[in-house]
Amino acid sequence: MTEIEPFEVHLPEGALADLRSRLERTHYLPPTGGDRPAGLGGPRLKGLVEAWLAFDWRAEEARLNGYEQFTATVRGHRIHAVRVRPPRPARRVVPLLLLHGWPSAFTEYLPLADALAAAATDELAFDIVVPSLPGFVFSELPDGPLTRAAIAEDLHELMTAVLGFDRYGAFGGDIGGASAGWLGALHPEAIVGLQLIHPPFPADDAAQDDREAAYLDALAEYDEQDGGYSMMMETRPDTIAAALADSPAGLLAWIADKWDDWLDGGLAAVEAADLFRVATLYWATDTIATSFRQYFDWSFNGPRPAVAAPTALLLSREPWLEGFPRSLAERAVTDLRSFETAEAGGHFLGLEQAASAATAIRKFFAGLPD
Repeated sequence: MTEIEPFEVHLPEGALADLRSRLERTHYLPPTGGDRPAGLGGPRLKGLVEAWLAFDWRAEEARLNGYEQFTATVRGHRIHAVRVRPPRPARRVVPLLLLHGWPSAFTEYLPLADALAAAATDELAFDIVVPSLPGFVFSELPDGPLTRAAIAEDLHELMTAVLGFDRYGAFGGDIGGASAGWLGALHPEAIVGLQLIHPPFPADDAAQDDREAAYLDALAEYDEQDGGYSMMMETRPDTIAAALADSPAGLLAWIADKWDDWLDGGLAAVEAADLFRVATLYWATDTIATSFRQYFDWSFNGPRPAVAAPTALLLSREPWLEGFPRSLAERAVTDLRSFETAEAGGHFLGLEQAASAATAIRKFFAGLPD
């Protein structure tokens, strides 16, 4: 097995002092959109910057270091992860990956990990692994293109060769959820089950009926309104990264704009510390550029085979998922066990609704064979 090295978070004081200095000298511009939304800037950004300046990183760092963390070499590069072991013996223990997306970090899933640990029973518990995806915060990029399949292979090696699990499950959305879908296609024999908040699309996603056509048309229209950030990162990631790596206020605006759009209820749906935690980690590790890599490498992603592992869809409440047809999921997944929409929770459902997500996870995995 690959050697595991214990890890503690410690951001250099110089990086934190530089962050404070730059935030204090932020140059603000008035909003340009009038009564139309034009992004996140002006007084809203100023309020966020002032709150970030009051954020106590060292207290947060001490809290993070209360979790067991490690790094290990996986397929030639270092991967960081948190592990939350079962708090009590149980008849059945399911190893479980919790997989974040963008713009986020491993910290997104710590509340859900805590909720799952607190809900452990004599019958069922989880051995939870929360990795930093390649290029995010404390995990290195691979040498080759960062595709969803490449991330899946990293995760599989982490769980099997590094941690020694024969079979495991996964929960997540966005990049992490898409990579979990590849796990279910490439290594179904190793997957107990997958629970995804963002549905996999079939390799042939051409509309098969009127409902699918209406949904795909609405999705294209939504992307016209929301997709500018993605196009920039797919085509000119170094250009925008140069600005964000120089201005923490700009970095915060870039991240917070998407959180505000994608959270179920906007930024008010989570604690401000959740946002500042991620922004501080991106800034001090200088990984905003590497977090863009999976966008820039998007063209290297080939068609994904059908997901063969048992799969449950717990769809988040995001505008682009409204009206998502079950038929699309049924063409992407050969063993679809459930299809439902969460009562609450958006793009970061595991953070926004940790308790209800934990309940849904327990229900799904309790119904699967050992």
